[in-house]
Amino acid sequence: MSENNLILKNPLKFVKEDAGHLLGDGQFGAILARAGEGKTSFLMHLALDNLLRGKNVLHICLGQPIKKVCLWYEEVLLRISDQYELNNTNVMWEMILPHRFIMTFNIDDFSEKRLEERLNDLTEQGIFFPQVVLLDGLPFDKTDQTSLSKLKALAKEHGFPAWFTVMTHRENNIEQPDDIPSTISHMSDFFEVIVQLKPTGREINVQLVKGQKADRVL
Repeated sequence: MSENNLILKNPLKFVKEDAGHLLGDGQFGAILARAGEGKTSFLMHLALDNLLRGKNVLHICLGQPIKKVCLWYEEVLLRISDQYELNNTNVMWEMILPHRFIMTFNIDDFSEKRLEERLNDLTEQGIFFPQVVLLDGLPFDKTDQTSLSKLKALAKEHGFPAWFTVMTHRENNIEQPDDIPSTISHMSDFFEVIVQLKPTGREINVQLVKGQKADRVL
């Protein structure tokens, strides 16, 4: 199933105007879905929500080239512009670009140590100071609690919240609002917010599994 064939309707409405403040500094959020069911699209909406608020967003993508990540932004912004009949897309781009930094790694080359080195390079040289971090493509089936703990410490040290995409599988479907798929159930304590994306026909429903409003299904 391709994400292009699914419609993620108002993915941030579950937090309304507080979308940019759902996570505090050093806190983690997880976006759960099966392959092709909206994780990246949801992440793009989170990015754009923060960028349009003037926040610096560091987008880390594993296993994808920078050019493809840039294309994702263009597609989502164009979709939003069409949906709301906006005619100031160029102005929006001018607002966004100074606050966005894209960083890519090969999946096998990524580690919390390498990320720390790259972050220090950016901040020490005054190139970019991230206020929100998005990490797309981390293989949680190969990530242990020690690695996640080090990433958490890094986020606290630099004072930014971080969102992760997490791929689930058909057998990981949740039945109750407080159920957490086995993919990250053993690491759920690291996450203050967990969001599950569930397809219904051509649309994607957003279920907040863990967080301040975990009793809502949209």
